[in-house]
Amino acid sequence: MSTKSVLIIYTGGTIGMVNDPATGALCPFNFEQIAKAVPEIKEFGFNIDSYTLPEIIDSSDLQPSIWADLCRIILERYDQYDGFVILHGTDTMAYSASALSFMLSNLTKPVVFTGSQLPIGTIRTDGRENLIAALEIAAATLEGKAIVPEVCILFGAKLFRGNRTTKINAESFDAFQAFNYPPLAEIGIHIHYNYGAIDYSPKAGPVTAYTQMDTHIAILQLFPGIRPELIDSVIGTPGLKGLILETYGSGNAPTDRTFLSKIKHATDQGILIYNVTQCQGGTVEMGRYETSRELLNYGVSSGFDITIEAALCKMMHLLGNYSDPNEIKKYLNSSIKGEITVNRIGF
Repeated sequence: MSTKSVLIIYTGGTIGMVNDPATGALCPFNFEQIAKAVPEIKEFGFNIDSYTLPEIIDSSDLQPSIWADLCRIILERYDQYDGFVILHGTDTMAYSASALSFMLSNLTKPVVFTGSQLPIGTIRTDGRENLIAALEIAAATLEGKAIVPEVCILFGAKLFRGNRTTKINAESFDAFQAFNYPPLAEIGIHIHYNYGAIDYSPKAGPVTAYTQMDTHIAILQLFPGIRPELIDSVIGTPGLKGLILETYGSGNAPTDRTFLSKIKHATDQGILIYNVTQCQGGTVEMGRYETSRELLNYGVSSGFDITIEAALCKMMHLLGNYSDPNEIKKYLNSSIKGEITVNRIGF
């Protein structure tokens, strides 16, 4: 029986930071120093290799081109490893995990994002436990197949589906949460897998990557007193193809004719609009109230219970890989990688 192998891909982030003595600011260092800080990883009974991006980044500097790089790194080494662990800054980790969930197709191995709130060299770091658990899950198999064959985030003793997760706290070790989907696993003395929540759907072919991401999109969050000229400036962005509309509650928006006329003008121009609730939990139910019925009439698509991170990446992915607006709308209203729970309501 061959020895299992896991590849750690180091992108940067707090987990690999040290204090710059000159400025007192945190700055990145190399993966070899991370490995020295966690000697326990040598005790695993499988091979662990590492790959460091040519230029490690603070995750606030993340660009979609990095997602394409990560897909390429994984595909080029896919047959060599049983799983992949991506060390990533927490600020945009949910965006990256969402993006890769859409970009990687027919995935049969774990891609586990993790990081930390404190640098791994500090005494109270959470990075040590996160890295160790991520490695164990990335290598875990049952009857010769990966237990978690999807893109996920491990943080604070829980494993979440990547495109269901959002960062909720800048200081707590429980920094991430999936409000509308149960954890894929919980880590204690043992790792308890929630097999019913993990995606075991049959794969149609070999793993591939769709790396085209169209960034001609915008996010417009509604608020009481929003100025018409602000809406105009967003909708009038040159080249805009998609708009994520962050609405109230279950997908509600103002019913005044000025606002609705601007939404209609946008859809008439071919701009695709995705209705995503500002609430962390719950779902968009377009048509439940009069305040969302008009949006439905104007061809706005429902995001159901999608996170804003997943909505952004899903729209980038669809606009980058499909040209037919009707086909894109169909996928916006559907779950393509387990990112939404589709509720049909009768109105």
